[in-house]
Amino acid sequence: MSSIRYPDTIPPATTLYGIQYLRAIAACAVVVFHAAERTGLHFNIGAAGVDVFFVVSGFIMMVIATRRPVRPLQFLRDRLLRIVPSYWIATTVMLAGAVAGLFPNLQIEPLHVLGSYLFVPIPSPNGGHLWPVLVQGWTLNYEIFFYLVFAMALLAPPARQLPWLAGTLLVLVVVGAIAHPQNPLLQFYMQPLILEFAAGAWLGRLWLRGITPGPGAGVAMILAALIGFGIIELGRMEFGAWNCGPLAVLLVAGTLAVETGRKLPSLPMLAYLGDASYSTYLWHTFALAVVTKVGFSLHLPAPAVAAAGIVAGTLAGVVAYEMIEKPIQRLVKRRRFRADYAVTPPPAP
Repeated sequence: MSSIRYPDTIPPATTLYGIQYLRAIAACAVVVFHAAERTGLHFNIGAAGVDVFFVVSGFIMMVIATRRPVRPLQFLRDRLLRIVPSYWIATTVMLAGAVAGLFPNLQIEPLHVLGSYLFVPIPSPNGGHLWPVLVQGWTLNYEIFFYLVFAMALLAPPARQLPWLAGTLLVLVVVGAIAHPQNPLLQFYMQPLILEFAAGAWLGRLWLRGITPGPGAGVAMILAALIGFGIIELGRMEFGAWNCGPLAVLLVAGTLAVETGRKLPSLPMLAYLGDASYSTYLWHTFALAVVTKVGFSLHLPAPAVAAAGIVAGTLAGVVAYEMIEKPIQRLVKRRRFRADYAVTPPPAP
């Protein structure tokens, strides 16, 4: 397979629009999945957007840490400041809605609420699943765990960081498959899903070294991934990390190859939705809950309710991005800049 090689040092200003596109598509896939689920339709493969998110997350973390080496605690600080504020606000809104009677089926237990805020999987009083108050936050429990493992890997010499990271995650999965622990918390962190972070990190290392397939091979990889997802959906097959994970890796790798080959089209709206993908992921279920309740009370057909829910869920994400996430991150960046400036002032003229 032919490859395109670029210098080992990629300019820090490089923007990977393909990654933004994938974040947008993954978020929209999750929105469609939940809209279909709430209206009795079928689009289970939309849940594979999470697999894409995890591969992309591993890729981004490796690229960030390699371009701008940081200490483990600084890395964790930056990631928590990026993830926590919006998530805590959404969780608080969910709890407030439950107290106000807007979510009558949501049971509240103090320990579960505390675990939800601290990203610790606690069995939910709403069925016993390891879901936080804001159900989709279960993926953030994995994200935070990955950040902790990644931060520990940063303690190793640069050449050993990726093998240490991947090895740790692989050992957890292997031990889980062999030992079958009964503790739900151990089971949670030993799922093969965590290997998707490692795969994304390996893609990041290869990309930083300028090792990618040619754009033609990249297009083939994207098509193969999409066909694979389509077969799983149309065949109503069981899906999980072992089949969707490799397809997600193929999709991300193919997108990187196409962009590296300068063959990726400019899609500003999709790039913007990629920027808003985190907010979309957090807030879309609020809009879906309202739209589905209103739609079915008006006796609208399920496809129409689902379509309206998809639009409303996406718009909710955009509004939350503009009104919540962006202002918070601007404030965080200003304070972080001031703190870094105080620690390392510029040299005297």
